[in-house]
Amino acid sequence: MRLAALGAVAIAGGALALGGASLSGQLGGTTTVQRIVTPTSNPPVSFAGGKALSINEIYRRWAPGVVQITSTSVVTVPQDPLFGNPFAPQQQQEQSLGSGFVIDKAGHIVTNYHVIAGAKSVRVSFSNGDNVRARIVGSDPSTDIAVLQVEAHSRALTPLAWARNSDTVQVGDSVVAIGNPFGYTRSVTAGIVSAVDRPLTAPNDSPIEHAIQTDAALNHGNSGGPLLDTRGEVIGVASQISTGNTGQQGNLGIGFAIPSNTVRGVVAQLIEKGHVEHPFLGIRAQELTASIARLFRLPVTHGLLVAHVQPDSGAAHAGLRGPTNQVVVAGVSWPLGGDIIVEADGVPTPTENKLIDVIASHKPGDTIKLVVYRGNSKRTIEVKLGQQRSSP
Repeated sequence: MRLAALGAVAIAGGALALGGASLSGQLGGTTTVQRIVTPTSNPPVSFAGGKALSINEIYRRWAPGVVQITSTSVVTVPQDPLFGNPFAPQQQQEQSLGSGFVIDKAGHIVTNYHVIAGAKSVRVSFSNGDNVRARIVGSDPSTDIAVLQVEAHSRALTPLAWARNSDTVQVGDSVVAIGNPFGYTRSVTAGIVSAVDRPLTAPNDSPIEHAIQTDAALNHGNSGGPLLDTRGEVIGVASQISTGNTGQQGNLGIGFAIPSNTVRGVVAQLIEKGHVEHPFLGIRAQELTASIARLFRLPVTHGLLVAHVQPDSGAAHAGLRGPTNQVVVAGVSWPLGGDIIVEADGVPTPTENKLIDVIASHKPGDTIKLVVYRGNSKRTIEVKLGQQRSSP
């Protein structure tokens, strides 16, 4: 289930509180008042477990490392054809508020790409009141992550720690979110992990896999803030909320965080190179079900039906074949007649996530081995991975 169907929106902040803004988090010139929907369940005051910190302990230790980010951009303003002044400026400044957190004593700060996208200048506010200019080290629209850097004395910085492995997060785990919803600096909310392995859509329409869903209240302005476990370690970066079909732009108890396992690798590349190189196979695939396999007498009951092969991609050069026919069953279209991928580098691929994980473990230029069925014939195909473009 893609997040677009859920009505998800990025949660760059300030947009609702200060008015005239769209879901991109830009600030307008007038003030609007919008109802904020709060969860019906009461958040916990403390967490159970021998090594678990209380919410207050987590806040006191790590809130100083959470910052408010103000990005300023210049946009072109269309003139009113009847009442506009042809000599008036055609551009105006807009601001977006978001969150971020310190990760080291060198002054590096992690936030969302959509918080600083198109920014001409970025400023960071600390809990002690300091407001400093930040440099954009690098950004990655494919994962909605950006890294900033500020010049500050190391003693003034409180780096947050990464969790060892966000893949071990389980449904029901207690979590804490710290951020700046609607500009209310360093607010804390608590809840649980509602689901794992949710797919998100990045600002450039690339998929972000393994997102963590939580009912900890996230609102506009929480974008880029940390989602913490009961040890106070970062398991994810708050990124999106779902509004369902209500049109309500506040919290409905369904928020999403990009998992820290994804963020750490992206951040390391951004600090080292200023950009991220994403490997690219060059296909679209659809997960095969056992019922469809039986209905059409396919040679396997699980695997990935190749739905499209992008021209001039690694998959195309390797000879992967797309469908020869599209068949509709119970309202669902199935691509048939092409290759069925059942394994990648020795890893079974019953789901698209499995294939994405294998590809993500490589670099552009690496070669992977795909085991596919073409008709009833099983064969191994070597594919040289390309590099995913960073924008649509």
